Amino acid sequence: MPVHDLALMTWEEVRDIGTGAVAILPLGAIEAHGPHLPLATDVIIAEAMARRAADRLAARDMNVVLLPALPYSFAGFAAAFPGTLSVDAARAAGIVLDVASALARHGIGTLAIANAHLDPGHLEALRVATGSIAPKTGLRVVFPNLTERPWGSRLTAEFKSGACHAGRFETSVVLAARPDTVRLERMRGLKPNPVSLSAAIRDGKTTFEQAGGANAYFGDPAAATAAEGRETIEALAGILEDAVMEAIGGRAA
Repeated sequence: MPVHDLALMTWEEVRDIGTGAVAILPLGAIEAHGPHLPLATDVIIAEAMARRAADRLAARDMNVVLLPALPYSFAGFAAAFPGTLSVDAARAAGIVLDVASALARHGIGTLAIANAHLDPGHLEALRVATGSIAPKTGLRVVFPNLTERPWGSRLTAEFKSGACHAGRFETSVVLAARPDTVRLERMRGLKPNPVSLSAAIRDGKTTFEQAGGANAYFGDPAAATAAEGRETIEALAGILEDAVMEAIGGRAA
């Protein structure tokens, strides 16, 4: 079954898609990702995750609708860096809820969220939003939080170390999905920054600078490869696929 790209459909085509489809919403942010990656890095990763997961679910004969990415959210950790567009967390959560409400009115059965933005303020807003969707709309919601088990344990060693903002993990995915956006010379000249952003967050740090990321990156971007990025996209897609199947009563994750 083909994947339906909502933004390219007509209203009649959406009307005729039937009830119970799975809609996938990529979520990211516009924020600093080192001197080598574009501000839209999280959006690029979320879209790659969503599209590959959509393909995998469609191969199971599921009716899948791919939504346009939502690129704006709270990005407090990177707020001081030029180009970062941080919006109010509650407002971002409200947009997700509004999108879910609209989908429910049009007969969509499940909303699966492909999230690649891990700022704690954004994640909290997303928890609030996803917790409200089912009671308020009747829509089933699937949100595999990559910072929690079992999902994060399926990703790379750098991701699990917490030193993974614009490092090898994210840079590899962008090299695979949008290599034209990576500043390769800058990437190759960057020294590893092994500071765990996750640990810094637990210690109460609230900005990249406080956490030890003066250049808005954590990890080892120079070690990134497109091959690892392709493997990571498959892993991310598998996470979303399994979360959807678990939620609808298919095989467990």
